[in-house]
Amino acid sequence: MEKLYSSIEDNLKLIMFQINESREKYGRQNDDVRLMAVTKTIPPKAVNEAIALGVNLIGENKAQELSSKYESYDKNDVEIHFIGHLQRNKVKQVIDKVSVIQSVDSLKLAEEIDTQAQKSGIKMDILAEVNIGGEISKSGVLPHKLEPLLKEISKMHCICVKGLMAIPPFCDDMKQTEKYFSAMQELFIDIKGKNIDNVSMDVLSMGMSGDYKEAIKYGANIIRIGAAIFGQRNN
Repeated sequence: MEKLYSSIEDNLKLIMFQINESREKYGRQNDDVRLMAVTKTIPPKAVNEAIALGVNLIGENKAQELSSKYESYDKNDVEIHFIGHLQRNKVKQVIDKVSVIQSVDSLKLAEEIDTQAQKSGIKMDILAEVNIGGEISKSGVLPHKLEPLLKEISKMHCICVKGLMAIPPFCDDMKQTEKYFSAMQELFIDIKGKNIDNVSMDVLSMGMSGDYKEAIKYGANIIRIGAAIFGQRNN
């Protein structure tokens, strides 16, 4: 296969080395930490190159972009998750293309996913997106509203809650970023201990190109990486 970006292979080797190094450093050798390739604005040719090099999990941010690129992907043994803000009127565009919707942040969105999943005859795994920094500009449920939301979603027939996702605020100081990761880990453990029916805390999705090693320290088992694989986006 002709390579679109000569550095993808080298980038993936470095990232996997650092993931394994972090797992060992933080006592997580027995934990499965999955690398997600974030493919926003990345052409299918480059995504397929990453897949050919062993990437088996990709994350799409926009429903329209996912629809336009979906048929071009080499999808054998590859999972696709939706990780961006999802409008209710776009749910039907993604429901049959992804195995997990990571960005569920409201009861109304969950209800629409449940409706569309029922129409498609499937059960959709979801993560609850948490606005761990309380940022007005970001989507996500506030931490103190998470448990009530999960209890309502747990009553739905075609949704299974599998864990939590977060995008902490950008911080110049990594110690501050670690505080957000630590808070997410505490939420994750707390919710797991509640034993809510139809809610399992299997997945903690957090950490991106600049902070994935620290996210692993605080229990992340899906790290979402785009730029460190494919290079900086143009937008």
